Amino acid sequence: MTQASANLNIMIKAARRASRGLLRDFNEVENLQVSSKSAGDFVSKADLKAEEIISEELCDARPNYGWIGEESEEREGRDPTRRWIVDPLDGTSNFLHGIPHWAISIALEYKNEIVAGVIYDPIKDEMFTAEKGQGAWLNDRRLRVSDRTNTIEMLFATGVPFGTKNGLKSTLKELEKLMPKCAGIRRQGAAALDLAYVAAGRLDGYWEKGIQAWDMAAGLVIAKEAGALIEGFASPLEDPLTSGSVICANNLIFKNFAEILRE
Repeated sequence: MTQASANLNIMIKAARRASRGLLRDFNEVENLQVSSKSAGDFVSKADLKAEEIISEELCDARPNYGWIGEESEEREGRDPTRRWIVDPLDGTSNFLHGIPHWAISIALEYKNEIVAGVIYDPIKDEMFTAEKGQGAWLNDRRLRVSDRTNTIEMLFATGVPFGTKNGLKSTLKELEKLMPKCAGIRRQGAAALDLAYVAAGRLDGYWEKGIQAWDMAAGLVIAKEAGALIEGFASPLEDPLTSGSVICANNLIFKNFAEILRE
C-alpha cells in the first residue's frame, strides 16, 4: 500500500482494535445476549461495544469531526465538512448465527464525498482500504475490478429483503431477469464485503436497494478506486448514499448490467 494518510491510519487502528472483542464474542456466539431490533435484524452486545471502541478511537483523534453510526445517534461536529460513517458490524445476522462472513466498515466523508474507506474482515484478516485518488488495496496488494466481459461467466451479489422489509417483489423480478444470463448470484449478508469483493474482482457486480449509508459508504470509495462504476439504482443522477440504492460493477459491463436491472 502507498503511504497512508494520518486519517486512514486512524481508521485502520480503530478497525483492528474493535475486531479483537468481536472475534472473542464470535467464538462464543451461543452465549451472546441479544435484543431484537426488528424482524431478522439483531443487535448484540458485541456490536454496541465495537461501536464504542471505534467512536473512542476516531473521536479522540479527530474530536471536531461529525459522526454517524448504525448503533448510535448522529452527532454534528464542529467541523461541518467532515464526518465519520461507521458500521461496527456489517453482517450482524451472519455473526449471530456463527457464519464467518462479517466485517467492520469505516468511512470518512468530506464535503459530501467519501474520501477514505476501510473494510476489515477479521476472520480472514483482510483489510480493504482506499483513499480518493490513491487506489484501493487489500492488505499490501493493489486491487482492480475484474475484466470479464461475457455476462454468462459472471458472478453477482445482491441483498434480498427479509422480515418486514419492502421490495421483495421487485427484487425477485430483477433476479428473474439476471439469473439466466450469468454464472450465479450470491446473497451473502454483508453489503460492505459485497462492494469490497467487486473491488477485488471476486464479484463482477453488486446491486441492492433499501440499505443505509453506513452499509455502503466505505465500500463505495474502495470499489470506485479499484475501477468500478457506481450509480444509484433509479438513475445515473441518483446518489446511492442518500437514496439507499446502488448498482456497482466493473467498468466493462456496467452499462449492460444496469440496463438489465432497470428494464
